[in-house]
Amino acid sequence: MSGQTYAIGELAQHFDVTTRTIRFYEQEGLLSPERRGKTRVYHEKDRVRLKLALRGKRLGFSLIEIREVLDLYDTRHDGSVRQLERLLEILADKRANLERQLEDIRVMQRELDQVEERCKGALGELRAAEKRS
Repeated sequence: MSGQTYAIGELAQHFDVTTRTIRFYEQEGLLSPERRGKTRVYHEKDRVRLKLALRGKRLGFSLIEIREVLDLYDTRHDGSVRQLERLLEILADKRANLERQLEDIRVMQRELDQVEERCKGALGELRAAEKRS
């Protein structure tokens, strides 16, 4: 393989993760660096796969889902209809989960607003009572 190569420390620094995280993704089969003796040499493909894996993690994808997306990335030029359909299923599921989470956040914000108003009211009453005493 030719082109840009990276040491594990360079990737860790670039993505602000630990080398242990990168080794974990390697152990899970998401990355496959070249070995030169005991040294891991990562190529551009590994860098892109790590970027996608970390993004998937932030979005709440499971390791299985991340692997499916990465496999699709690897075969994007000749990916099967089933692979694309599966990716669309994963994306729809994630979108639905995000919508539920957004609604939960909105409900929690309304409840916090109500508690805050009650606290402010109670505090105002206590301060007024103190002034009268």
